Amino acid sequence: MSIWSRISEALSALASGEGLSAVFDRLRTPPERSVAFTIAVIALSAKMAKADGLVTRDEVTAFREVFQIAQEDEANAARVFNLARQDVAGFEEYAIRIRGMFGAETGALFDLMEGLFHIAMADGVYHPNEDLFLERVAEIFRIPAPEFARIRSRFVPDAKPDPYLVLGVKPDTPREEIRRVWRRLVRETHPDRMMARGVPEEAIKLAEKRLVDINRAWEEISEGA
Repeated sequence: MSIWSRISEALSALASGEGLSAVFDRLRTPPERSVAFTIAVIALSAKMAKADGLVTRDEVTAFREVFQIAQEDEANAARVFNLARQDVAGFEEYAIRIRGMFGAETGALFDLMEGLFHIAMADGVYHPNEDLFLERVAEIFRIPAPEFARIRSRFVPDAKPDPYLVLGVKPDTPREEIRRVWRRLVRETHPDRMMARGVPEEAIKLAEKRLVDINRAWEEISEGA
């Protein structure tokens, strides 16, 4: 059964009058958590689209890059998106429920933030309201400000990404320590590790950009030695 069929089942289980956020209280364990992860990205993307006022074709394309959606599954994805846009619950309630779903396992929350940044930057414009939205979501997820800045630096082209910021180290950090951090980040980006955190197989494309960014940062630092 595809993840989109499982999403359809999860939505069908909602009682009359229940909001989409109720899904996050029910899907806390594997393999259901991968369903919840997918719904979380779609739902928060829908709320983020309201933050900057429109949904562009680029954002839809970006979502398809993160989640490989077959034509026959587009209706289920659209249903989640529309439910989230129409839901009276605000994005903060969604974020609180999602944080509760993953508990102390914060890795998937970082993965989710990366998916949101990928979609936010699809049209080449980082709207101030998107920045406020993502900063607040990160705060609710309890992602430390330096970690949020590290993710942001990889996606938002304010300037050439600082390789030290990308790896989350300081320029005066010993080189061997930076190497250990780089290797750890590479390990954490392995698809098997991501799926163990609840990231669905369909969304492993998230790892590709991260791995490129991590390796490029290490190369820049090591070549500048």
